Amino acid sequence: MGEEKEVISHVISSPPFEVEVLQTLHQIGQDSWFQVGLVLTTTVNCAYALGYAGTIMVPLGWIGGVTGMVLSTIISLYASTLMAKIHQYGEKRHIRYRDLAGFMYGYRAYVIVWGLQYANLFLINIGFIILGGQALKAFYLLFREDHEMKLPYFIIIAGLACVIFAVSVPHLSALGVWMAVSTFLSIVYFSIAFALCLKDGINAPPRDYSIPGSSSSRAFTTIGAAASLVFVYNTGMIPEIQATVRAPVVDNMLKALYFQFTIGVVPVHAVTYMGYWAYGSKSSSYLLYNVSGPVWLRGLANIAAFFQSIITLHIFASPTYEYLDTKYRISGSVLAFRNLSFRTVVRGGYLAITIFLSALLPFLGDFMSFTGAISTIPLTFILPNHMYIVAMRKQISSLQKSWHWFNILFFSCIAVAALVASVRLIAMDSKTYHAFADL
Repeated sequence: MGEEKEVISHVISSPPFEVEVLQTLHQIGQDSWFQVGLVLTTTVNCAYALGYAGTIMVPLGWIGGVTGMVLSTIISLYASTLMAKIHQYGEKRHIRYRDLAGFMYGYRAYVIVWGLQYANLFLINIGFIILGGQALKAFYLLFREDHEMKLPYFIIIAGLACVIFAVSVPHLSALGVWMAVSTFLSIVYFSIAFALCLKDGINAPPRDYSIPGSSSSRAFTTIGAAASLVFVYNTGMIPEIQATVRAPVVDNMLKALYFQFTIGVVPVHAVTYMGYWAYGSKSSSYLLYNVSGPVWLRGLANIAAFFQSIITLHIFASPTYEYLDTKYRISGSVLAFRNLSFRTVVRGGYLAITIFLSALLPFLGDFMSFTGAISTIPLTFILPNHMYIVAMRKQISSLQKSWHWFNILFFSCIAVAALVASVRLIAMDSKTYHAFADL
């Protein structure tokens, strides 16, 4: 631990740009590559994956959907390894995405990346609270069909559960055993969803796999689905996750990424394809709405999805928590009065805003597309390619530089098109559904 503190102090003591880089008060460089691999795998196999049959496969169809999922897996692995390899650029360890951007480009880039990343994480967290609310509502409807409890109520309950967890777990490395719990919960709802989809698919009449909508609307939904594909495998916070891994940081992070993109992606591919095969164009944005089977089994899957969403939200909220804890010097015992009260008020306040917006506009599929367009694509594909050019300009050939520039231009175009498509989708759903809609 002492060695890690010395490295971080060196980063802080000589920044080449005009901004103060605070020494983190969260734990750095203590986790094994396997624990980091589980964190990354949790972000892929979260309950969001129960929606990909509806939000990706339905707009793209069999050929486009499967091709897109496979290509997105390969491209995302490639982009993530680029980020991992430049973690120690300039012989300094950069534990935050914005620190690395600022070190390379200056203060303006520091601020822009900070804004993009926190917008990305905030929108993702909105999605997780919506997911938690959907899971609770689906559980409720298994036993009561009076619809007295609306989706916004369940979103509030899910949000309060996230507040309790946020207060109890101080930082990313403290998840520890919760990673095993998260993995178990993922296995539960994936196994149940896969088995029930298989049963329904075998017993169902021929399904309609045609892409719904008119020619013009299909163009927009296809672009939106492409943005969702980017969202599937990427976090936009590789440096923050890599900050927790022990030395050698690059080699261990690469091991974690290879684990994520091999074993870790199998469940999400399996349940996505199985769900689309079973229900075709009727696949919903939350697959457990489609399945039929024993009530107790569907209830177990929904409760598992609910609790897993709480754990995964904490991963994506951790950079925000780290910034606030570091800024206000919150460290030491989790149960110390000052620390407990600070986390309750500040993290609770952050999540209260998230809960309100989740209940206000609970259009999960649209948020996935919008998040992918506005922040995930730039943070995951555009910036890593350019950063790699800057960091490795003396080691890579002109052909390699041309390849990275092609990636930058290509994904910039994708981001612009996806942004337009996602805004259109949100505008259309806002007309169809009112605020605080019970979807």
